[in-house]
Amino acid sequence: MKTKYVIFDLDDTLIYEIDFLKSAYREIASTLDNTKDIYGDMIYRFNNGQNVFEYLLQKYPGWTKNQLLDIYRNHVPQLFLDKEIEELILILKSKGYKLGLITDGRSITQRNKLRALNIEHFFDKIVISEEFGSEKPDERNFKFFLDDLIKDYFYIADNPKKDFITPNKLGWKSICLLDKGHNIHKQNFDVNPQYQPQYKIWNFKEALEFIL
Repeated sequence: MKTKYVIFDLDDTLIYEIDFLKSAYREIASTLDNTKDIYGDMIYRFNNGQNVFEYLLQKYPGWTKNQLLDIYRNHVPQLFLDKEIEELILILKSKGYKLGLITDGRSITQRNKLRALNIEHFFDKIVISEEFGSEKPDERNFKFFLDDLIKDYFYIADNPKKDFITPNKLGWKSICLLDKGHNIHKQNFDVNPQYQPQYKIWNFKEALEFIL
C-alpha cells in the first residue's frame, strides 16, 4: 500500500538557527576565557550588527579566525527539540509515513545538531549538502527521495529563495513555516510565483491539516 513522505528542512524549521549560534558563542566564550562573562558581550554585539569574530580577535590576539570558526562549526550544541515538533514526528511515524531531511551545511555541524536533538533515527533518508555534493534547490537533493511506494510528498521549510521551487516543480506539497521573529535570515516572499510555498503555517499543528 502506498504511503506518504514528509521531508523537513533543519535550520529555522526543526530548530532555530539562533539557538545554535548562542550555543556556539557559549562554547567560544568558555574556551577563550572562562573567568569573564564575554558571552553576554558577544550576544550584544551580534544583536547590534557588529562583527563578533573581529571583536574577539582584537580582544584575544593569540587566536585566529579559523580557530574560532572551528569551535563554532564543530562544537556539540546544546539544543532541545520543541515538544510540538516531537509530537508531530511521532504522529507521522505512527501513521507509517516515511520521514526525510534536506539541509544545507557542513556535515559535522548538521550531524551534531541532529545528534543533540536525538532525532537522526526518525528519518528514513537524510541529505546534507556537504555529504551529498549539491545544495538546494538542486533537483538531485530532492529526487533522492523519490520512491514508487509513495503517493504524496510534503516538504516543510522556511526559505522562499531556495526551499520551494524544486518541490513545486516535482509536484510535491510545499509548506512554509512562518518566521515568528526568531529567524537569523528574514523571510522574503517577494519572489517569483514558482518560488512561493503552496501553504503557510505558523506552527506544526497546522501542518497536520495538509498532511493527514
